[in-house]
Amino acid sequence: MSDFVKNAVLWLIIIGVLVLVFSNFSDRGKTDALSYSQFITAVNDGQVKQVTVDGERITGTKANGSEFETIRPDVFEPQFVPNLIEKGVEVEGVAPHRQGLLMQLLIASFPILLIILLFMFFMRNMGGGAGGKNGPMSFGKSKAKMLSEDQVKVTFKDVAGVDEAKQEVVEIVDFLKDPAKFKRLGASIPRGVLMVGPPGTGKTLLAKAIAGEAKVPFFSISGSDFVEMFVGVGASRVRDMFEQAKRHAPCIIFIDEIDAVGRHRGSGTGGGHDEREQTLNQMLVEMDGFDGNEGIIVIAATNRVDVLDKALLRPGRFDRQVMVGLPDIKGREQILNVHMKKLPSVTGVDTQVLARGTPGFSGAQLANLVNEAALFAARRNKTTVDMHDFEDAKDKIYMGPERKSMVIRDEERRATAYHEAGHAIVAELLPKTDPVHKVTIMPRGWALGVTWQLPEQDAISNYKDKMLNEISILFGGRIAEEVFINQQSTGASNDFERATKIARAMVTKYGMSDRLGVMVYEDENQNGFFGNVGNRTISEATQQQVDAEIRRILDEQYKVAREILESNQSIAHEMVKALMQWETIDRDQIRDIMEGREPQPPKVYIPENPITVGDETVGEEDDSPSTPPPLPSLPKA
Repeated sequence: MSDFVKNAVLWLIIIGVLVLVFSNFSDRGKTDALSYSQFITAVNDGQVKQVTVDGERITGTKANGSEFETIRPDVFEPQFVPNLIEKGVEVEGVAPHRQGLLMQLLIASFPILLIILLFMFFMRNMGGGAGGKNGPMSFGKSKAKMLSEDQVKVTFKDVAGVDEAKQEVVEIVDFLKDPAKFKRLGASIPRGVLMVGPPGTGKTLLAKAIAGEAKVPFFSISGSDFVEMFVGVGASRVRDMFEQAKRHAPCIIFIDEIDAVGRHRGSGTGGGHDEREQTLNQMLVEMDGFDGNEGIIVIAATNRVDVLDKALLRPGRFDRQVMVGLPDIKGREQILNVHMKKLPSVTGVDTQVLARGTPGFSGAQLANLVNEAALFAARRNKTTVDMHDFEDAKDKIYMGPERKSMVIRDEERRATAYHEAGHAIVAELLPKTDPVHKVTIMPRGWALGVTWQLPEQDAISNYKDKMLNEISILFGGRIAEEVFINQQSTGASNDFERATKIARAMVTKYGMSDRLGVMVYEDENQNGFFGNVGNRTISEATQQQVDAEIRRILDEQYKVAREILESNQSIAHEMVKALMQWETIDRDQIRDIMEGREPQPPKVYIPENPITVGDETVGEEDDSPSTPPPLPSLPKA
């Protein structure tokens, strides 16, 4: 019976009960209720014409045609009926019947029946009935979503940038396709595969690709779906999930964010969360207990492998860990190609340049980059997505959206221009630094200006000389304010914070101080759940030496940046002129300024189909004039 028919029947029952009950009371509102004394008085006065006696209940009609009702006292009156006849009253009697008792029982039990029916109705609507998968009585049922082999469309062709991870899981696909090949040689496939990596690197996508390649059912669930407020629910859901998986074996169970349920036992406040630990214990038993789970492969994903219980990671459970890290420049190019295939039209986009300009991007961030570029093209009413859209999308992701409506005084714009020019000049003139890709004084996000360095290659390790140069570059903004406008602004606060953090890490963590040597002076595990509860790892005297060494590094790099800017004031003035005119300068213009040449005007972007509202053209950019106005004259400080 369908849900519609069930609900219809339920409502008909409710309506029928209401009709029976209210029909029983419908006639009573039209009669006059008399006391028995009033009834006797009316009979004696000749006002009663006809009565109907139904046990103790007496109804009748008066001489004026009105109806009345009264209740006869439970006393023996042998002259009651003769008196009525003597007064000329027509007397009728009602034979005893059983329906009155049934009606009374129905009326008495009506509130209880109504509550039960309403409760059943709401239970059905909440989750498809008490036995439904999501019903309120199905706390112990698994919440895993099953995708059949025909529903999983993802294959290894859709996964790019993680070639090593794909090679690690190819054996699982081969086992699911042909398990006899492994059993003939006495080999057993890993029971579980733990995918470890930062967010957005494609762990879930890779698990789906395994199921899609092997053509087996795919169960997906999150670690937080196991634990509820009721004790024992999580363990029951684990059992139910594995029972479903056994019925569909061979299959894959994918548990996302397993650290939500697989943390170290006994690590919680007061000895641990009992419900979570029961869930974990049941999962340990199901994965490698007395009952074998042939053909069931459990794949889990986490970015906090350090907090998982050791029993989960032993051979026989999650005995294979697959690292799914951030893609390198080649992987980013492959990922961009995969996502750009979904765009209907792409013109002049160099994925190699985009891959070089997106170091540290995950697969999810690259997908967002492609989507943002398509949004820029649509906003400009274009028919194709080009490199200009991708550059603007990349700038938006890196530096935030432009705040063109923000009103800034020329004095503040000039101060911001000198600040950003100070960063850029120091970065260009120091050795072993990443080249400056773009400088802008257009407010983006919370920043009034941005200097963007673009590495030519992915950096695997950081080195002392480069870290010292980074500190000098961060100081370049404040020094430029002091040298050229004789002012100090609050815009350098974040620069100082980052510079101090780098210097402190060099001294306390990386052993890059010749005075203090190779020793760790900072314990990252000191900060516990209740604050800094650990013992100090260094004495007060040593702490003073650490602070003095950090101060020395910062002062020396501050001096290096100041010498560079004082020796290249003319370059700073030219860069500020260009920033005041165009607001943003790119790599080619920066190179012209650093080499003493006149910077070329930026490339003009003209929309293919500009959006017109009235007499005004609305677009993302304003058209720059073909002949730029003369550079403004700025006094040298």
